[in-house]
Parts: sequence; C-alpha cells; structure tokens
Amino acid sequence: MSWYLEFVTAHGMKQAKKSKLVLVRKIALALPEVSERMSHGAPCFFVRYKLPLCYFHENHRGDGRISLWCPAAPDVQDAMVRVDPKKFFRPSTSSAGHFRDWLGVFLDINEQVDWNEVAFILDRAYRTVAPKELIAKLDGR
Repeated sequence: MSWYLEFVTAHGMKQAKKSKLVLVRKIALALPEVSERMSHGAPCFFVRYKLPLCYFHENHRGDGRISLWCPAAPDVQDAMVRVDPKKFFRPSTSSAGHFRDWLGVFLDINEQVDWNEVAFILDRAYRTVAPKELIAKLDGR
C-alpha cells in the first residue's frame, strides 16, 4: 500500500466537520521537508521552504470556489481536465508563466472529497518538484 493510502486510513480522514484546509495540511505536511506559509494571500506548502508543492485557495479572486493548485507532470493537466472538467481545471497562468502546467482541483463539487485522490495528486506533485534524495526518502517509508 502506498504511503498516502496508509496515511489517509490511519488518520481517519473523514470530511465531517473538518475544514478542507486542515485535511490538505495533514496530507501535505506528512511529506518529507514540507512546510507551510502564506504566499500571495493563500496558504501554500513548500518543499524545503522554497519549491511550491501546492496552493490552497478559498474564493480565489472572488470565484466562490475551494480549490487546490499543484504542479503536474507534462500532459497531466490536459488529461485530467479532459476526463473530468467539473473536478479538474487549468489554473490561470501568471504573467511570469507560473502555474502554466499546474493542475487545479475543485474541492467543493460535492460533500465528500476523495481524500485518497487528493493525497495521490499531492504525492505526484511532490515527485514533480522535490529533489531526488527526498523522493528516495518518501519511497523508503
């Protein structure tokens, strides 16, 4: 079983009465050398304090949505948006080109979020940005 399935199961990550940010935080901070701080007005999680792992947005620029933005491997964004455009989206790209290949995940499309899927997406995002030695540390669990 992968680390994230064990983690979600062990922590009983039921949505009931816990904010989505609390649950995203639990998953993200379980990854090696991940920290959290505000960045551009949103909670952001970083690998080694500088490599962005994900942004948690609640009402980003007045959109009224709760979403998670994560870096993704090439072609993942297009594939996921094509498969389920109600759940996945292309985050708006900054003028500097940031977020161009990132995957957006709506966390408010229904009452029950699939936290195994969120953990898997964060695992893949981590593997996209983390140095090789941290990926080896993650795989050694």
